[in-house]
Amino acid sequence: MIISEKIKKDFPIFSNNPDLAYLDSAASSQTPEPVLQAMLEYYTTYRANIHRGIYRESKLATDEYAQARKEVAVFINADEKEIIFTGGATISSNMLAASLEHAGIVTHGDEIVASIMEHHANFLPWQEFASRRKAVFTTIPLRTNLFSIDYAFAEKIITHKTKIVAVTLASNVLGSINDIRRIADIAHSHGALLVCDATAAAGHIPIDVALLDCDFLFFSGHKMCGPTGIGVLYGKKKHLENLPPGFVGGGIVADVSSKHARYLPPPERFETGTPNISGAIGLGAACHYLSSIGVKTIHEHTQTMLAEAYERLAKIPGITIYAEKNPAKNVGIISFTMASAHAHDVAQILAEHRVAVRAGHHCAMPLGQAIGAPATTRASFYLYNTREDVMLLTDALTEVKTIFG
Repeated sequence: MIISEKIKKDFPIFSNNPDLAYLDSAASSQTPEPVLQAMLEYYTTYRANIHRGIYRESKLATDEYAQARKEVAVFINADEKEIIFTGGATISSNMLAASLEHAGIVTHGDEIVASIMEHHANFLPWQEFASRRKAVFTTIPLRTNLFSIDYAFAEKIITHKTKIVAVTLASNVLGSINDIRRIADIAHSHGALLVCDATAAAGHIPIDVALLDCDFLFFSGHKMCGPTGIGVLYGKKKHLENLPPGFVGGGIVADVSSKHARYLPPPERFETGTPNISGAIGLGAACHYLSSIGVKTIHEHTQTMLAEAYERLAKIPGITIYAEKNPAKNVGIISFTMASAHAHDVAQILAEHRVAVRAGHHCAMPLGQAIGAPATTRASFYLYNTREDVMLLTDALTEVKTIFG
C-alpha cells in the first residue's frame, strides 16, 4: 500500500457504510472531511454573496473565493487570472465553444479535430460547433489493437485548415493517459488551438499546464474529491484577453449602456451570474487536501490497485479488458466485459455484494463503437481504495461467472 488505509477515515461515507467497496470514482469521487468542513464553514459563519458587499461576511466570502482560485491555479501550475470557475466540465467546454464561435475562430471550410476517445463533453460541443459553422469535423482514431490515440494519424489529419483540436488528457473509459504535449506541438505547428479535457485526470495524476502547453483545459470538481456543480476552465492569458464571454449577464461588465457593453478582464469576464461560491471554496479545499497527500503519490497508489486487479482478473475466464494495461500510463480505470453476461447484469450483481461500479457507454459512444464494446463494466480506483476492495471486486466477479457460466 502506497497510501495508508487510515486515509479512508477522512471520508465519512466509509464510516457510515463500512461494507462499501466504492469503485466508481471515475463517475464521482467521495468527499473528505476537510472539504465538507470548508463548505460548512461558509454556510454557517460567513454565508453571503461575493463582490461589492462592504460588510464583513461578504468580504470574507470574496476573500475565500479568491483564495480558492489561487489553490486551483497552484494545483495545475497556472496563473490565477487564467482560472475560470464554471458549473462543471460540460459547462466549461460549451462555454468555451460559445466564446470561440462568437470570436469567429472557425468559418466555412475550416476543420475541427477531436479524438475518438473523447467523453461527450469534449466531443459534442465541437461537433455541433462545426455543424453550425459549416466546418469539417474529423476524429483521431485509436492505434490498432492499442488503447491510445494514433499520433501518426493525428499528424496527417491536423492541417493548416484545422482551427481547434480537442483531446482528453486521460480516457474515462480506458484510463489511458495521452501525450498532450505531443498533440499540442502538432496543433500549434499548424496554428490550431488545443483544448484538453482533464476531467478523468485531475487529482489522479499531476497536471502542469505549462508542460502540457495546451491552450485551454477543463475539469470538474466532483471527480477529484470536490463538490458537485463546480468546474474549472483554464485558458492561456493571451487567449482569454482576446475572447468575448460565452454567456452574458450580471457580474462581468465594467460598463453597460443601451447601445454598448464593456466587459471586465479575465477571469471575471467569464463568470456571469452568482457563482457556486461554496463549490469553489470546496474545490479549493480539495486541491489543498490532495496536494497535502501528493498527487504523484496518489497515482502510485492507484497503480498498485490496478496491478493487483489485473493479476486477479486474469484468473477469471471470459473477461475481456478494455483499458491501458500499463498501470503507470493509466489513471486508475479498468473497463471490461464478461462473456455471456451484459455489463448491467454484472454491475447489478456486484451491487448486491456492495461493490459499486459503473456500467454502460460511459458517455463515450464513439469510443465504444471503435473498440467494439458499446457497453462495459467499469471499475475505477482512487486514493481511498484498498486491496480488500480489489478482492471484493474479483470475488464477486467469480460469482457472476458462476451464475452466467
